[in-house]
Amino acid sequence: MAYILQVDFKMDGPFGKDMTEGFTDLARSINEEEGFIWKIWTEDSEAKEAGGIYLFESKELAQKYLVMHTDRLKGFGIEPVNGKIFEVNEGLTQINNGPIK
Repeated sequence: MAYILQVDFKMDGPFGKDMTEGFTDLARSINEEEGFIWKIWTEDSEAKEAGGIYLFESKELAQKYLVMHTDRLKGFGIEPVNGKIFEVNEGLTQINNGPIK
């Protein structure tokens, strides 16, 4: 069963192309996380918020990543970090063409 990890936090930037250039190495490193399947990066430059929606193979691995990522963001002075983990209803998600693999 797959699990969604939703993370958001306040951030002064960068956003857009600058975010892509600044965080490319981080994005590549996320691909190496245990149980990681995919991530959608989220940003709202007007509200100064960023985050992401992740898919993990298990709840335990999503939780492990959330703890590590929260500590990393706190090291950059970003607090609070909001994180929630949800079980994916695969049947309904497939009806709506959601990527679950």
